Amino acid sequence: MFSKRIEVLSPSLTIEISTLARELKAAGKDILSFSAGEPDFDTPSKIKEAAIDAINHGFTRYTAVAGIPELLEAISNKLDRENGLKYTTEQILVSNGAKQSLFNITQALLEEGDEVIIPAPYWVTYPELVKFAGATPVTVDTDERNGFKITAKELEDAITPKTKMIILTSPSNPTGSIYSKEELERLAKVLEGTNIWVVSDEMYEKLVFGDAKFVSAAAISDDMFQRTITVNGLSKSVAMTGWRMGYLASSNTALVKKMTSLQSQSTSNINSITQMASITALDGSVDVDIERMREAFEVRAEQAVKLFNAIDGLSVLRPQGAFYLFVNIKDVSMDSMQFSKELLSDYGVAVVPGVGFGAEGYFRFSFATDMVTIKEGIRRIEKFVKKLNK
Repeated sequence: MFSKRIEVLSPSLTIEISTLARELKAAGKDILSFSAGEPDFDTPSKIKEAAIDAINHGFTRYTAVAGIPELLEAISNKLDRENGLKYTTEQILVSNGAKQSLFNITQALLEEGDEVIIPAPYWVTYPELVKFAGATPVTVDTDERNGFKITAKELEDAITPKTKMIILTSPSNPTGSIYSKEELERLAKVLEGTNIWVVSDEMYEKLVFGDAKFVSAAAISDDMFQRTITVNGLSKSVAMTGWRMGYLASSNTALVKKMTSLQSQSTSNINSITQMASITALDGSVDVDIERMREAFEVRAEQAVKLFNAIDGLSVLRPQGAFYLFVNIKDVSMDSMQFSKELLSDYGVAVVPGVGFGAEGYFRFSFATDMVTIKEGIRRIEKFVKKLNK
C-alpha cells in the first residue's frame, strides 16, 4: 500500500516523547518536560515589529523561491561578517527551517549505493533523511572522553569508495560539543583529494559558552569551502522556531539551483512575512537580545551540570554550546528508552532516550526552561535514580 521510500522512515523520538508529555499534562498529570529543542524565550520585539510592519504594508504575496533579494543579501552579509565566508546571493537558498535545507541537500546529492558518515551521537533526523534519499547512513561511534567528536583517524577509517558525504554539527545536538579550529583542520586534511561533501549544521553557533570558540567548517581552507554546504537558521539562537526559517549556502551555484528547483516543486518560498522579519534578525540589531539568551543558557548549564554530577550513578560533560546535556546513565541502566518511559510515567519528567541519537546509555536533557523547573526536574530524576540503585 505504501511506497518503499516512506516505509524506511522512523518517527522522531524527540517529537514522540514531547507529544506523550503533552498528552499526560493535558490529562491533568504534573509533567516537567525537558525534551523539546526549543528556546523558552520570546522572539525579540524588533523582529516581531518588522513582521507586523510587513503585514501592515501588504507584504503577503508569493516571493522568489530562494528568498527575496533583501534577505539573501542579509544572509550573505552575515556569513561574511560573522563567519568569514563569501557567498553570493545565487549561492544561498532559504527554506522552511534547517530541516528542509537538509532534506533538499540529501535529495539533490544522494542516491542508492552512496554512504554518508554520521558521527554518533547525532541529531535524530540525519540518518532518516539519508535513508529516505536511498543512501546508507554509516554511523561512527565517538568517545565521550573526546567530547563526542569524530577524530581524523575515525573519519579516515570510515571512508570507503562509496562515501559521498559527512554530516558535521557544531555546536552539537545532543551533546553540546564544539569542533575547534584545530580539530576541523585535521578532518579537512583527511578529506583533501576526495570528492566527499561536507554538510555543516551550524544552527547553534550563537549559543557558545566559556572559552569555546565557534568556527565554520567552510572557513578552514579553500578546499573545505568548495566541498562544504553550510546550513543554518534562526530557530535556536534568535528564538524563532515557529517562524520556520532556515538556509543553506554552497559555493557550487549549480547545486543551489538544483535544490531551488526541488523546493519550487514542493513548498516553494517560505512565508513572506518571516522573510522580512528575518532581515532584522540578521542585521545585528538584536545581538543584545541574543547575548541575553546566551548568558541565561550558560548559567543554567553550569547549575544543571553540578546538580547532575552530584547524583550517584549519573555523570555529564559540561556542554560548550547549544542548550542540551547528554547525561550518562550507564551505571544505572543500559536501556535509555525504558529509563525515559519510567521516568515520565512514575516521576513526571520527560527526557529523550539516547538510543534515538545513536548512543545507548544516555538521555538528552534540554535546559531551555527556567532554573526553578530545571532544579525540580533534576530533583525528581535523583529520586528515580535512587530507586533504581536500591
